[in-house]
Amino acid sequence: MSLRLISTFSIPNKQGDGAMSSLLLCSKAGSSSSALSRAFSLSFSEQRKINKFAVSASNETKTVALTGVVFEPFEEVKSDAFCVPVSPLLSLARQRYADESEAAINEQINVEYNVSYVYHALFAYFDRDNIALKGLAKFFKESSEEEEREHAEKFMKYQNTRGGRVKLHSIIEPPSEFDHAEKGDALYAMELALSLEKLTNEKLLSLHKVAEHNNDAQMTDFIESEFLTEQVEAIKKIAEYVTQLRRVGKGHGVWHFDQSLLHEGA
Repeated sequence: MSLRLISTFSIPNKQGDGAMSSLLLCSKAGSSSSALSRAFSLSFSEQRKINKFAVSASNETKTVALTGVVFEPFEEVKSDAFCVPVSPLLSLARQRYADESEAAINEQINVEYNVSYVYHALFAYFDRDNIALKGLAKFFKESSEEEEREHAEKFMKYQNTRGGRVKLHSIIEPPSEFDHAEKGDALYAMELALSLEKLTNEKLLSLHKVAEHNNDAQMTDFIESEFLTEQVEAIKKIAEYVTQLRRVGKGHGVWHFDQSLLHEGA
């Protein structure tokens, strides 16, 4: 007869101070029947007191059923989904990155670069000696380089991280003149910037939908954490600038507005 362990059980020590000594029973060759009898006598008598553990003896060895998730990595990596490409033309890092997502990222890179190009043209316009609105020139230069182009580079880095291929599209030539007969150049330029920021936000939301459609949780998190909040904040800020420029008109107030932009953050 073999002894099968179900669990450990505890018995009080001889001093009776309530401390418990753990006793583990296991089947061993050569165990005396008297030792086993004493162990069983203790277990069943103490079991009635503590009602926590049980020991059983059986002539049969039962197979314990495994429950829960069984992870067998060496078998599971044999799936085609985890095969490592050997071609130098294929990405080793790419996983669950849809072609649609890759194309949408490239489109967003194109959007960011086009907006950056327009802002750089606005910087060049306001930096002229016969325009000389240095605050607006500074604002559009920062918008071009530190926001839109930086966003484009973030998307390029993300494309490479996911194993995609960056494809730069053609950039449309922006205008070089921004003066408006009724609104003036400052208000017209800022309204144009507000429209471009809203367009960029719309493109970001479309990109987010592509990620959701392809069940790409990491891509949706990337768009939400890196871009969406910043974009709505930019829209709010430029909307306020438009409101202020509408109040001051085309005269001397534009110069004061320009000075506020020039010294902003100083």
